[in-house]
Amino acid sequence: MRVHYDNEVDAVYIKLGNQKPDGVIEITEGVNLDTTSENKIVGIEILNASKKMNIKTILTYELELDKNLMQKTA
Repeated sequence: MRVHYDNEVDAVYIKLGNQKPDGVIEITEGVNLDTTSENKIVGIEILNASKKMNIKTILTYELELDKNLMQKTA
C-alpha cells in the first residue's frame, strides 16, 4: 500500500496494489474507488482531503503484525 498526498490540489491517493484500474466508483462527493474489471478495489482517491480527514495521520503509519502469521512464514 502506498499513500500519496498532493498539497497543490489537496488530494490523497491510497494505492492498494499494482493492478491498473479499469473503472471508478464514486462513494460520496470527492471520494472515489478505483476498481478493476473484476471489481477489485485497487485505489482510493480523496479530494479536498484536508477538509475530510486529518492529513497528518494519513501520512504517518503504524504496523501491527500478527505473530502467528509471522511464525508461519519464517
